[in-house]
Amino acid sequence: MAKDHGNQIKNDDTYEALRDEGYSKEKSARIANAQANSQQTPSKDGGKANKYEERTKDELYQKAKEVGIEGRSTMSKDELIDALRNH
Repeated sequence: MAKDHGNQIKNDDTYEALRDEGYSKEKSARIANAQANSQQTPSKDGGKANKYEERTKDELYQKAKEVGIEGRSTMSKDELIDALRNH
């Protein structure tokens, strides 16, 4: 049985399953909450974004800023891609 994570996590079972698979707490929470929100459809919307390699360095920088990656201002394009993939 999944733990009760309170109001922060909307789907405790999904959150726990993702954590067991090795996902970070943040990523597990984002996925679990998106699946529990009828306004979001992560499985239907997935895969439509441009690949990181096809984006400009500025676009990658903005995405890194959006998700809170520290040290992004000194990163190369390849480093930004790596940081975004491993965030």
